[in-house]
Amino acid sequence: MTERFPSTGAKAAATTAGQDDRPPPPRFAYDRHTWKEIAHLLANLPLSLLGFTYVMTVLFTSFWLTVTVIGFPLLAAGLMGARQLGKLERARARALLGVRVDEPSRLPLRGSGGFLAQVWMSLKDPVGWRAVLYEFIRLPWGVLTFTIMLTSLFVLWPVLPFIARGLANADRAMVRGLLSPSDELERRIAELESDRGVVVDTAAADLRRIERDLHDGAQARLVALAMGLGLAKEKVLEDPDAAAAMVEEAHGEVKLALQELRDLARGIHPAVLTDRGLDAALSSVASRCTVPVKVTADLPARPAAAIEGIAYFTVSELLQNVSKHSRARSASVDVWRSADRLLIQVWDDGRGGASLEGGTGMKGLADRLGAVDGLFVLESPEGGPTTVTAELPWRDRTDASDAGTDSRQAGSH
Repeated sequence: MTERFPSTGAKAAATTAGQDDRPPPPRFAYDRHTWKEIAHLLANLPLSLLGFTYVMTVLFTSFWLTVTVIGFPLLAAGLMGARQLGKLERARARALLGVRVDEPSRLPLRGSGGFLAQVWMSLKDPVGWRAVLYEFIRLPWGVLTFTIMLTSLFVLWPVLPFIARGLANADRAMVRGLLSPSDELERRIAELESDRGVVVDTAAADLRRIERDLHDGAQARLVALAMGLGLAKEKVLEDPDAAAAMVEEAHGEVKLALQELRDLARGIHPAVLTDRGLDAALSSVASRCTVPVKVTADLPARPAAAIEGIAYFTVSELLQNVSKHSRARSASVDVWRSADRLLIQVWDDGRGGASLEGGTGMKGLADRLGAVDGLFVLESPEGGPTTVTAELPWRDRTDASDAGTDSRQAGSH
């Protein structure tokens, strides 16, 4: 058995925030980064005037009108406008300071249940309130940075890059502190919105594949079968021998059509997975691989049907890659549970060189696992061996929906 990777439990970031967008050190000779910082600091004054005026006129006016009926809707609309000002400031910081701050997710106003619920959701929006605070404190800062930059351009120009860097770093800190997504929950929402798109695209691609396989395979074969039986019916009296030969050929076509339908059903959800679980299903997949595969499954119980299906199709696609591309002489599949995670490791001694880049099948697998809060790690140096470790959240097979799903799937087979 190959060495198992420890469970990480979550996606690890490659770099910390702020390291990716760190500009080069300032120099006495002005470079493009210095000029961008100077432009940003000089633009602080007019833009801070705009933001401060908006906050004072729109938000404070609506705040004092909260004693009437229209005050709260106006305050909610003002907070939505403050969100747009925050978006403008994030774009300016990204273009001139190189600060990469994730955009906060939109408020789900359409599904919030009515006008009053939408107003209340906007009023308690932390992103909007922090954007208001940002615009409120920017006016004195904008006056200070504009004055220092304008003076330094004429008086302190030899050390201007260092002055600009110090002031720009303060701007970077304010943008990250006040205009970033509100908390871990906010970032999680944005991640789930992205993952939802991956799930939808994957489901659409699978439906197109099933439709194509039915149209080009079993359907075309059944049409030819119907035509052959029609010709045999016409010849049954005139030429019984020819009709018998045509019926025999049609019988062979029926067997091929049934085999294609079984293969298609196995691609949707194999009966062995429903009836006997992941261990038996993976052994069945391994038996069809062109490379000898050793399967080891150490599972105290069966996971939820959805997790079991994802694990099965992940291993199935990985073993197909082993058969087609690896030139391996042996391979192994290990499946085990660690705490609340289901871990899968597929190893082969092939030529290696597999990559997640370039829109490969490996990239698609990584996207699919990421969409269900999973993890996909690929190690494939040139010359081999290749080790793929996949991690899925473990959910117990205890709810009634799993049993209902299994019974429907078993009935369909």
